[in-house]
Amino acid sequence: MLDFKGKGEQIEREIIAIRRHFHENPELSEEEFETSQFIQQKLEEYEIPFKKGYAKTGVLGIIKGGQPGGVVALRADIDALPIKERTNEPFTSKKEGVMHACGHDAHTAMLLGAGKLLNTQREQIKGTVLLVFQPAEENAPNGGAKPMMDDGVFDEYTPDVIFGQHVWPDLPKGQIGIRDGAMMGASDRIKFTIKGTGGHASMPHQTNDAITIATTVINQLQTIVSRNVDPLSAAVLTIGKIEGGYRYNVIADEVLVDGTVRTLDKDTRERIKNRFYKIVEGTTEAMGGTAEVEFSKGYPATINTPEWAQHVRSTAQTLLGEEATPELNPSLGGEDFSRFLLKYPGAFFWLGTKPKNGQPKPLHDPSFEIDEEALAGGVEMMAQVAADTLEKLEKRL
Repeated sequence: MLDFKGKGEQIEREIIAIRRHFHENPELSEEEFETSQFIQQKLEEYEIPFKKGYAKTGVLGIIKGGQPGGVVALRADIDALPIKERTNEPFTSKKEGVMHACGHDAHTAMLLGAGKLLNTQREQIKGTVLLVFQPAEENAPNGGAKPMMDDGVFDEYTPDVIFGQHVWPDLPKGQIGIRDGAMMGASDRIKFTIKGTGGHASMPHQTNDAITIATTVINQLQTIVSRNVDPLSAAVLTIGKIEGGYRYNVIADEVLVDGTVRTLDKDTRERIKNRFYKIVEGTTEAMGGTAEVEFSKGYPATINTPEWAQHVRSTAQTLLGEEATPELNPSLGGEDFSRFLLKYPGAFFWLGTKPKNGQPKPLHDPSFEIDEEALAGGVEMMAQVAADTLEKLEKRL
């Protein structure tokens, strides 16, 4: 049986250098052209065959083992976010207003590292390992997973199992976050425009203030989670953006409200959707205004296959120790990997990367940082999970 324990440390400097290259040169969703080129160059250097062009910039590395067997896919997302970096690192983003604030630079570097380790042992591999470099993960609700599958990324080799790994700032180095079942939430978009009648601020009786209507609607929306959702079912409704008005002495005739809904199960998701429409439309009508309402379904919940979540847990404990997999709650953050899990069994897990100062910044924060010493362990996890999975699949054939 292949054993990759300690092997990640042998290429640690290289993986950190790759991660820093991506960090300095981030690219937004659907614009990852230079990132894709660099991935291809490294795959060529590692003598790993690949195919390109999936969802425009996606790449598929193919490690065909020396022995027949199953197919396991490992996925990393490659895009960055429209965020101005505030880390003061020596490898800070060179692109104004673009930053790897969600760790995709580390994911891509670790998958390249895992590919390098696996390819050096390919004659002993029983089956095929696919390295899936996915663009546009941050481009909800479309994402890059479905476009890659639509473009035939798995037409030649169909995964028996698929895994994804994500850096996690709340967990320290040496810990892996993994759960059976729900791992991350469904991520939906809510948006509505309230229309009233504008006029002079000194004569409100001649108007129908769209801001007053909008604030009333927003307050009512907060009752959905507190009064319409089972207290034991996780849900969040957040308003993140409000636009309206012209100046201090003009009553607004129109207000745009934008937000998100996060849930873990389908029933809660549908209940919130139905209540959202009724509250927005009903409250607005009662106050004499009109509303244009949108509820856009985004990524579904990320639901791990219990068998393969347990497999990840076992691998983590072998590599990192019995205490490496603490009990934890799911996150309501959305993840495009969920769409792979709708079609193929597998699991999504978190890699502990809490900064050494013990003060982690959340994902998508301009000051987001990771402990780069955790990356070697992430490389080993990906490689070992893939190898162990193929061993397990081989016993079933």
